[in-house]
Amino acid sequence: MKKSIKNLLRSRGFVIFLFVVIRFYTRLLRIRVENESPWQAHVEQGGSVLLCTFHQQFFPLIRHFKTYRRFNPCIMISQSKDGDIIAPVAKLTGWHVARGSSSRGGKDAMEEMIEALENNCVGANIIDGPRGPIGKVKPGAVRMAQRSGAVLVPCFVIPESAWFFNSWDRFFIPKPLSKVTIRFGSMVSPDAITTREEFEQTRVHLETIMAPYLCM
Repeated sequence: MKKSIKNLLRSRGFVIFLFVVIRFYTRLLRIRVENESPWQAHVEQGGSVLLCTFHQQFFPLIRHFKTYRRFNPCIMISQSKDGDIIAPVAKLTGWHVARGSSSRGGKDAMEEMIEALENNCVGANIIDGPRGPIGKVKPGAVRMAQRSGAVLVPCFVIPESAWFFNSWDRFFIPKPLSKVTIRFGSMVSPDAITTREEFEQTRVHLETIMAPYLCM
């Protein structure tokens, strides 16, 4: 029985159904985007960007991230059960998917992401996934930016009203017809990192910037 359900959730028919449902549902949200133009100008001038967001805030971004298809986008998604469902949906939005995380397949996925970022792409990384702790910036995002020359750009979702799940990340879905703000922070460059101490300072700096936008 469990195997049948698992196969159903991974089937192309279910993925397309889920994609359509998400697209329809997110059209009911009143989405406002802030501070998007600075990092887009950086990409258009030949730079690369790694967008960093929380695991809990992924759902409202699916619709808007579809508009980034022109940037040859790439996203890193874990090889977890949740990732098996999310990855095909991401592909339908026009994103290339690198499968892996700190717990499994991370090295190969990171190399794939770095190669994409080196070729003037927009990348995305869920900084506290796939298992948390919530709000804890994993070192992978900083390492990918450092090696590829990309800048880190925090991405936050601020819901006016939402339903929260009883999960490790307090995953949420904004309520229909509610206002949702997608806000991008200032670009963080890892170019000057030469020591472990500087690496950790950059990681903590990114974590400090993003922490106030966790929705609890």
